[in-house]
Amino acid sequence: MQQVGPGIYLETGFRRVNVGAILTDDGFVLIDTPPYPDEAHRWREMLLLEANKPILAIINTDCHCDRTLGNYWLDARVIVAHDETIANMRSLPSSYLDSAIESLTANNPLERKTFSGVRLRLPSIGFTHRMQLRYGGRTIPLLAMPGPTAGNVWVHLPAHRLLFCGDSIVVNQHPYASSSHTKDWLENLTQLRRARFAADQIVPGRGPLVDKSATEPISSYLRLARRRVYSLYRAGRPRADTSMLVPELLELFPYHEAESEHIQRRIKIGLDRIYEEFKTNDKGDERDPAC
Repeated sequence: MQQVGPGIYLETGFRRVNVGAILTDDGFVLIDTPPYPDEAHRWREMLLLEANKPILAIINTDCHCDRTLGNYWLDARVIVAHDETIANMRSLPSSYLDSAIESLTANNPLERKTFSGVRLRLPSIGFTHRMQLRYGGRTIPLLAMPGPTAGNVWVHLPAHRLLFCGDSIVVNQHPYASSSHTKDWLENLTQLRRARFAADQIVPGRGPLVDKSATEPISSYLRLARRRVYSLYRAGRPRADTSMLVPELLELFPYHEAESEHIQRRIKIGLDRIYEEFKTNDKGDERDPAC
């Protein structure tokens, strides 16, 4: 665990996601949660070493199970997320939890047992555009920044020039695009790069602490993906043809050969979302809208 500001903590050593914590006079506000029970308990123990205080709130930066499943093991009084995240979680099928656990444990029966009894804890408070949490002398601004999901949330602490941006930025890996909001995503990253956006340190969704330069590889990837998909779409090609774009995008970030199939599926899902984005927003404009 590293301290990235006064009473502000970051842990990048857990599997799948980065998590954060803000210590107030009254207790902790957490930013996302580790999805594995052993790591969630370890995170709580690490925070107790800093201060023997309760968890006041959890902020979920998106709806993915790797950020929300750990809500169950961390006893927060309030869970906060974007309205889109709450709507998404409320609409999940009954089979979702089993599928999520299977994905997390890779069919490891011993680890699967550690998830026994887990239940989804849905966020209890939502917002649409902006929100401020106020606890123990701290004000914590939340910003709705759609991109990887429709309900992506940034936690911006301008006084400390620090930003937790969830999966809007990931480091040295292919980004997750599970919603049709890539144009918004690009615009939000452009906004982040501007000098007036107070953020010298950026906590990505996955990977080490970075600065604003880490936005460039993601923007380049999204612009290329949008240009390629737009060309297919305007040519009248079906969505299935986005599969031919996967090899080019696969080479833009490093990956382990054992994960190649998984990464290619991730890329294809993102390309399909971009295709649907153009289809939904098509107003007959012949310009390339990728940039």
